Amino acid sequence: MCYDADAVPPIHGAPVTTAASTRLPLTSADGAEFAAYLSRPGRASGTGVLVLPDNRGLSGFYEQLTVRLAEQGHHALAIDYFGRTAGTEPRDPDAFPFMEHLGALTRDGLYADIAAGADRLRREGCSAVVSLGFCFGGRMAFTSALPRFGLAGAIGLYGYPGVLFGAAGPTQLAPELEAPILAMFGGGDEGIPADMVAAFGAALTDAGVEHEIVTYPGAPHGFFELGMEEFAGACADAWTRTLAFLAGHRPAATAGA
Repeated sequence: MCYDADAVPPIHGAPVTTAASTRLPLTSADGAEFAAYLSRPGRASGTGVLVLPDNRGLSGFYEQLTVRLAEQGHHALAIDYFGRTAGTEPRDPDAFPFMEHLGALTRDGLYADIAAGADRLRREGCSAVVSLGFCFGGRMAFTSALPRFGLAGAIGLYGYPGVLFGAAGPTQLAPELEAPILAMFGGGDEGIPADMVAAFGAALTDAGVEHEIVTYPGAPHGFFELGMEEFAGACADAWTRTLAFLAGHRPAATAGA
């Protein structure tokens, strides 16, 4: 996992517009309902951000992150992964046995929920959708570069790119990926060693996938957090790169607006 229940995303730069937020249920292709949190900007860029949480699922950290993104002009929707087993109501993050529910997830179910989230952003008027994921969600963000999702890009922070519990990861799926990728890792993250990051980059290069990989020296897993004062510079740079990536993948009609 990345973030404790009281974790807060870092704040860098002043808002450029207002934001209004709501919690809502979405329906996946298999009929399952799952929770989501949507923040709408007062003045929209035309790009939507599909926020993919860590393995705890939807939490206050990601709800607040959608607000920060909306304040920069982007519709932002954070989805939960556990609608099929835990329902759609808010949960006590300290009491929720997320590992039990994590084991019940399937790739088909995750893909269906990602597609439903992207579709909701398109119904909000977003002409381009970019995924933004963390840890487990970072891995899923890289995978969402598959053409089936029709995304304009994918951003992942500390997403495990290799084989995990026998399942192919983004490195192995690289020949099938299509959308541009921005990948950010902590150089002090013992769970994702440098050689694994290098193998991911090489696989993307071999597959002809547009990508940028950034490693922050000494930064741990989950460094993108307000409480990580020692790594405030890495947080600020990651936020700047995220906003620049989103700006670079705006719809053509609004790119010069």
